[in-house]
Amino acid sequence: MPRGRPDDDALTVDIIALAAQYGRYGYRRIAALLRDAGWAVNVKRVEQIWRREGLKVPSRQPKKGRLWLNDGSCIRLRPERPNHVWSYDFVESRTHDGRKFRMLNVVDEFTRECLAIRIDRKLNSTAVVDALTDLFILRGVPGHVRSDNGREFIAKAVRD
Repeated sequence: MPRGRPDDDALTVDIIALAAQYGRYGYRRIAALLRDAGWAVNVKRVEQIWRREGLKVPSRQPKKGRLWLNDGSCIRLRPERPNHVWSYDFVESRTHDGRKFRMLNVVDEFTRECLAIRIDRKLNSTAVVDALTDLFILRGVPGHVRSDNGREFIAKAVRD
């Protein structure tokens, strides 16, 4: 039966305290903090205690799906029902002869249904307003409309 070192209990307490304070740090960075604090300890010993105590680093949330900022506030609205959140964006491509065309896509985020696709060589803020107006008449006004900050979407006509 291994006896361990006499300072194992104090080291374990310090490791647990640092892991609680710095939740995203792994055992290597905790070992560096312990060395800065005056402990003569290597990474293998810290890893052994880390595993024995069952400590783990929580996995990162994916950027797209996260619901928090660093200050803990929620910013991303999750759709709760059909016609709650719509999003729209442009997709651009070229024909075989090299001419550009654009597609305005409007999607219901809850059902993931494509509500409208407008295709033209040139689409501007007026086309966005026309497409949304038609959808508001056909489907009703959604709770929220989401878009990126493209020049067509931040135009005064679209905001109004």
